[in-house]
Amino acid sequence: MEHPQLQLTADGSHTLFLAEMDEHYHSINGAIQEARHVYIEAGFNQCKKDNIHVLELGFGTGLNALLTALESQKRQIQTVYTTLEHYPLPPEIYNRLNYTEIDANLFPKIHAAAWEECVQLTPFFSLQKINADFNAYPFPDNYDVVYYDAFAPDKQPEVWSPQLFEALYAQMNPNGIITTYCAKGNIRRMMQNAGFQVERIAGPVGKREMLRGVNRVNALKMAL
Repeated sequence: MEHPQLQLTADGSHTLFLAEMDEHYHSINGAIQEARHVYIEAGFNQCKKDNIHVLELGFGTGLNALLTALESQKRQIQTVYTTLEHYPLPPEIYNRLNYTEIDANLFPKIHAAAWEECVQLTPFFSLQKINADFNAYPFPDNYDVVYYDAFAPDKQPEVWSPQLFEALYAQMNPNGIITTYCAKGNIRRMMQNAGFQVERIAGPVGKREMLRGVNRVNALKMAL
């Protein structure tokens, strides 16, 4: 893949633009506000467990990981964060991102952390970065929260498939939560057919809706 271009979004935070796909890594209406709304508020903060295992599909710039690490510290929640990325950014790109303005110490540590290892970055946050094709990853663990942050379905349709949602559903803990910025009807139906109880909720600035799914069936089985 070509090197993406650095762009400033409406809230003053950076995103990246990939010209060959005509696709941004985050919303141009605000990278940070989108990440906080879609993944932290609608996902991570909806999980009330004392120990949370997050799975992210699409590490990208590392912004979601950074915000989750800071939120885990704020809430004092033990968090294991597994993130998949098939095309990691080179240092000459991620070192230019202005996310050090959020935390000048933690953001460099997130990118410096070794791949394919589980690295303890704070007393509450462990990071495991995996270089993998989403469709080839075996999903060996059980997850409480899933951030589905792949490129848009019309740009990268191969990572929005019924089989992938079914694989994720099978590995979700009872009442596990999956969130995505996407609100397309066919994606909602894929999630529902996989077993998730899906709702459309208010999207971030500039986007009317997004999707959130919950694994209620596993919760019911556990109760029985």
